[in-house]
Amino acid sequence: MRTVLDETAPDGTAPDGTAPDGTAPDGTVPDGLPGAELVAKGLEALHRGQPTLEALLVLVGAPRLRWAGVDVPDAPKGWAEILANGPELALYGKVAASYGRDAHSQYNALIRRLVSFERALEQVRRRTPRRTP
Repeated sequence: MRTVLDETAPDGTAPDGTAPDGTAPDGTVPDGLPGAELVAKGLEALHRGQPTLEALLVLVGAPRLRWAGVDVPDAPKGWAEILANGPELALYGKVAASYGRDAHSQYNALIRRLVSFERALEQVRRRTPRRTP
């Protein structure tokens, strides 16, 4: 079965603007991957300096996302207290404040979505050649 990611223009660009190396035209994340909306919202929130669930989720995945070529900014300097015990605990605290007794399952669901995105992005990157300048 063919997907949107399989249809490319002569220059290797997919219909959604994704480059052959899996990056979106603005250097963020390609659309259409599982969890991409969470990562995109998290990146936007990080750039605005808002410690949202999505922003904290992106910080949890920052090392792997950066390795995969996603331009993840560092946490704003004012977040030192929020991130004192690491992004994982900061995310869990935010989830617990929103979901109470369901915090554990909601946290795990967010982490699963992040990992799904990371794996899908890595698959896209493996299937397509890197651009050379």
